[in-house]
Amino acid sequence: MSFVATFNALPLAALLERSRTTGLRAARESLTREQLSLADFAQLISPAAGELLEHMGRRSQALTQQRFGKVIRLFAPLYVSNECINNCKYCGFSRDNAILRVTLSVDEVRREARALAEQGFRNILLVAGEHPKFVSNGYLAECITALHEEIPSVSLEVGPMETEEYRPLVAAGADGLVVYQETYDRAGYTDLHTAGPKTNFDWRLETPERGYAAGFRRIGIGALYGLADWRLEALSVAAHAEYLLRHCWKTSLTISLPRMRPCAGEFQPLTHMTDRELVQLVCAFRLMFPDVGLVLSTREPAKLRDGLFPLGITLISAGSHTEPGGYTGAGKENIHQTVRGRIVDSSASEWAKPVAGHATNATGQFNIADERSAEEVAAHLRKLGYEPVWKDWDAALTT
Repeated sequence: MSFVATFNALPLAALLERSRTTGLRAARESLTREQLSLADFAQLISPAAGELLEHMGRRSQALTQQRFGKVIRLFAPLYVSNECINNCKYCGFSRDNAILRVTLSVDEVRREARALAEQGFRNILLVAGEHPKFVSNGYLAECITALHEEIPSVSLEVGPMETEEYRPLVAAGADGLVVYQETYDRAGYTDLHTAGPKTNFDWRLETPERGYAAGFRRIGIGALYGLADWRLEALSVAAHAEYLLRHCWKTSLTISLPRMRPCAGEFQPLTHMTDRELVQLVCAFRLMFPDVGLVLSTREPAKLRDGLFPLGITLISAGSHTEPGGYTGAGKENIHQTVRGRIVDSSASEWAKPVAGHATNATGQFNIADERSAEEVAAHLRKLGYEPVWKDWDAALTT
C-alpha cells in the first residue's frame, strides 16, 4: 500500500473541523503530550492555539536544541534550467509564461558550483524545470558528477521519475531528493495543473517512496502555502511525513514551509498565511516531529527568518538565485524567449526583459525576499549564538 491509499482514507478535514470547535482547552492538552497524534497536530495549528504561541515557541526551541544542538545547516539552490513542459498556473517557469529561458551546459553548471563553493557552500540543491528535451537523466547525471568536483552533498529538485530512473542519479552522487506536492487538495490541484506530466496527482504523491526505493539518503517534502487552506495543507504534510517515517525509515526526512512569492504570470495567491501563523506552524511541526529537519528558504524576509531560526528551523538557504546562471552569468549567450512553449524573438512580456543588476537575464522561478549574502546570514547566526554548518555529509563516510 502506498501513501496514496492511506491519504485517501484519512479523515483530515474532520480532524481539522473538530480542532476548530474544541477550543483552547483541547489545544493545551495536546501541547502537554510528549508524543503527538495527527489530531493533536490539528489542535496545535487551530485558531485557538494561537493564544498558546509563546508556550509553543519555548517548548519548540528547547526541543530543537535538545535534538539538533545550536547549529543550522546552510544550502544554496543551483538552477540548471528553467525550461518546462508543465502548465502550472502559480509557477514562474510555467510553459505558457512568456519568459527568458536557458539550460546550462555541464561546464556552466560547474562554474556556478565553483562560485558557490567559494562562498563556503558544501551543500547544494540542484533545481530544474521539467522538460525531457533539455533535462534528461543523462544530463542530470553529468551535472551531479561535475558538482561533486566541488560539492560533497548534492540534492535534487527536478521532475518526478521512476525508481529505475533515479538509481543512476544516486550512483552519480545525489544523496537527497526534494519534491513538493504543491497542494494536497485534489480538486485544487486539478485546476492549477492544466498540462504536462505534473497533472497526475497520485504519481507526484508517490514520488518520495520511489526516491526512497532508489536509495536517496534524504527525502524532502512540503506544500506551497497560498494555494489552499493552509491548515488542511499542513495537516496533509504531517500525515505524509508520519507515513514516510514509518515506511521509509532508513532515510532522513525534511519538511519545507514555502509561502508563495511574486513570479512570472498573473497568478495571485488563493489563500493567505500570516507571519504569526507561519511561526505557529513551525512550532507545531517541531513538536509533532522532534527529529525531522525543518527548512526555511529566502522566500521569507530577513527579519522574519531571523526570528524563526531559533524556533525549530535546522536547514536554510542563503544568498539564493532562482534563475539559471544567477551566480556567475553562465548561459547568458544562449538565452531565448518562449511563448506557450515555442521559441520567439519578440519581447511579449515584462518577465522577458533583462533585470538590471542580475548576472544573467534568464527569468527566475520567483522573487526572493531575503537578499542578504550567505556570509551576512552566517554572521547573524553566529551573533544569535548558533553555528552555521556548511557541510554535514560526505560520501566517503559510507565507502
